[in-house]
Amino acid sequence: MFHYPRAAGFMPAAAYDHLVTTDRAGVVVVGAGIAGVACATELARAGIPVRLRERARVTGGRMASKRFDGRPADLGAAYFTVDDPDFAAVVDRWRAAGLAREWTDTLAAYGPGGREQVTGPMRWAAPRGLRSLVEHLAGDLPVTHNRLVMTVEPGPRADGAEAEAVVLAMPGPQAALLLDPALAEATRAVAAQRWSSALTGVLHFPARRWADFRGAFVNDHPVLSLVCDDGDRRGDGAPVLVAHTTAGFAARHLLQPTAAREAIEQAVRDLLGLPEPALSTHVHRWTYATPAAHAGDATFHLDDDGIGLAGDAFGRPRVQTAWRSGRDLGRALAARLG
Repeated sequence: MFHYPRAAGFMPAAAYDHLVTTDRAGVVVVGAGIAGVACATELARAGIPVRLRERARVTGGRMASKRFDGRPADLGAAYFTVDDPDFAAVVDRWRAAGLAREWTDTLAAYGPGGREQVTGPMRWAAPRGLRSLVEHLAGDLPVTHNRLVMTVEPGPRADGAEAEAVVLAMPGPQAALLLDPALAEATRAVAAQRWSSALTGVLHFPARRWADFRGAFVNDHPVLSLVCDDGDRRGDGAPVLVAHTTAGFAARHLLQPTAAREAIEQAVRDLLGLPEPALSTHVHRWTYATPAAHAGDATFHLDDDGIGLAGDAFGRPRVQTAWRSGRDLGRALAARLG
């Protein structure tokens, strides 16, 4: 894990150690993406003991980054936008720490009619990878990595251990695998979620042979939905493109995503008119990449069984939505348990 300056308002490690060694059962948060970390942070600030469990070896969730030849590339979210004042304060801390930068408010759009420019909100990027932002937000939270939680039962109990509440900060279909059907409200809530899949391709080329475009939405394409100039996004000018596929294309390759490598590379080369093949293409599978549009005003789920659900399924599929969902759930739990 990277080590960055601690943001203002974060608790020192010793304080967290005190919180988790009290006699209270506390809250188990499963999933150390931005929603889970935001929830755990609010609980710790309120003095509620919290245990954060993550099945992967690193923090970040779908704000995932992977290093290729020492250089990070984002595999999940492509960027984030900001219009919530509270989230803007978090982003200001990331920017002050050198972790976030304004990237662009203009992207290209390819469609049957050709290419056009589309202006929208400012997109933000992370020079060290979006995962670095979640790590910074976590501060000194006690996170147990490589910890796969198998069951959440009435009580509530997580893998047989008593808790005052259990938070599942993950896509609904993954949460459904953990929930005892006796937890009826949470089971209904996760069953109502609908998710689409995607593949992400990281393509390293011999040189930058494409015209400036920063990033491009690709409409009505059989393979591609979004392509980003990662050298521009990262700010180092590297000849790296990151391509995100359509849900339909991904669904046909979930069992063997590496088999999609050639088709993704050819689609990118055809789209941008690139004469040379990529030196390497890495494909990452996201079985649950993007939630369907959320109906309703709730930013999280919390029931009388003590089960909480958080993530970007509770609103527009954005990084900010996931952060707000976790933050709001953490505050609601702190008010209930404090």
